[in-house]
Amino acid sequence: MKIGNLLLAGLIISGCQSKTNVDFVIKNATILNIEAGSQIENRFVFIAADSIVEVGDESLMEKYSALEDVDAAGRFLMPGLWDNHVHFGGAEYIDENEQLLPLYLAFGVTTVRDAAGDISLEVLKWRDEINNGQRIGPKILTSGPKLEGIESIWPGDLEVGTEEELDAALDSLDKLNIDFVKITDNTLKPALFLKAVEKATARGYSVSGHIPAALTLDQVSKAGQKTVEHLSYMMRATTPLEAEISNGRASGKLSGSEAAALQADTYSDSVAFANFQQLAKQGTGVVPTILISYNIAYLDENDFASDTILNYLGPKLKESYQWRIERMAGESPEVTQSRKENFKKVSSLLPMIQKSGMKIIAGTDAGYLNTYDFPGLAIHLELQKFVEFGLTPQEALVASVINGPGYFGITDFETVEAGKKANLILLNKNPLEDISATLSIQDVIKDGKVYTREKLDSILNQIKIWVSEKESKK
Repeated sequence: MKIGNLLLAGLIISGCQSKTNVDFVIKNATILNIEAGSQIENRFVFIAADSIVEVGDESLMEKYSALEDVDAAGRFLMPGLWDNHVHFGGAEYIDENEQLLPLYLAFGVTTVRDAAGDISLEVLKWRDEINNGQRIGPKILTSGPKLEGIESIWPGDLEVGTEEELDAALDSLDKLNIDFVKITDNTLKPALFLKAVEKATARGYSVSGHIPAALTLDQVSKAGQKTVEHLSYMMRATTPLEAEISNGRASGKLSGSEAAALQADTYSDSVAFANFQQLAKQGTGVVPTILISYNIAYLDENDFASDTILNYLGPKLKESYQWRIERMAGESPEVTQSRKENFKKVSSLLPMIQKSGMKIIAGTDAGYLNTYDFPGLAIHLELQKFVEFGLTPQEALVASVINGPGYFGITDFETVEAGKKANLILLNKNPLEDISATLSIQDVIKDGKVYTREKLDSILNQIKIWVSEKESKK
């Protein structure tokens, strides 16, 4: 071989060797920047292991050698969805809960925040198995068992009646390596509730919870509570008499219905906005979960029972939906109409809360007990409700994929750029233009692994078969 040919061959080999190996490349994607509400076309995204290596134009193909490629021409790439309030529960049907993990993934939900149930040890095990690549499913961030008072109605709680018991409960949560703390108010004393928020916050946890009737939102916010779970609690801050109403509930001078009536009679937009601004300054956000409220309010008008997603939910989980249906069966038309009006009034607060600077974090309450609040599908419908009640599609998406990780101080998931985790969804339509486009899923990328539409359909079919076999054995 001539010297010139040898030199050319050496240069070719050298050029080949200089390429960096990656697992796959997504070609020609339109990348959505959710926080900015912008997009950029014809991007190439190079992914190795569970992370994005580099994002740029086609010239980067000279730099990387990919084992696999995904053609995203005409499609839209964005971070995977976060459902920031779900429940795994039902100790007698753990296996049905287990089937929800691939179901969430098939609906483009790459992270869920589990807000407590009665199978916490199993959920913690699933979390670790998913993190270790031993199981497919969304990333799970879990509270473990929630904090409650003595003889709470909820199974699986950590019940505390004294400050010493509270300390012991928090010690046990530390040992479980939970991701945040959830506190509810069924029997937990108001003073101990505040102490629980303070102590959990001091240990470095983000704290979420309900609001005891005897406390104001400002009190729990100043104690450190990072989110109010469920939008209905925000109505308490819409009256100048919030403190008086809370004191009335604490002393027993006001019943729940009397407090609600007084709250409604003294409603003030200006008071509400000022209070929401104060909560925002103190770092407290809200997880509205308006979809479940809608389901309950409009149970008489919607044929939820015919929804085909029921084919993917186990029989015991579906049976758990019946308690609300049976409870509401004998209601008068007046009570039903009142519930609808209340739902609309509460949901109308969303634009004001958004304008106030409070973080709205999208979560659904999906899981057992919560009637027709379908795991996987629910977050898409929740975001649609956000838009219906006044948010823009971009603001709704921020509530899921930006404010979700923001709750934990996590910065690895909210954008499609180098150094971020490869938990992504590839859509056939643009959700910044039409929020329902979040359902136009072509591919899901989770921990750097591609689940094509064909693979997602296969996962769904496997779940459907599993449920069918389970039901045939009843």
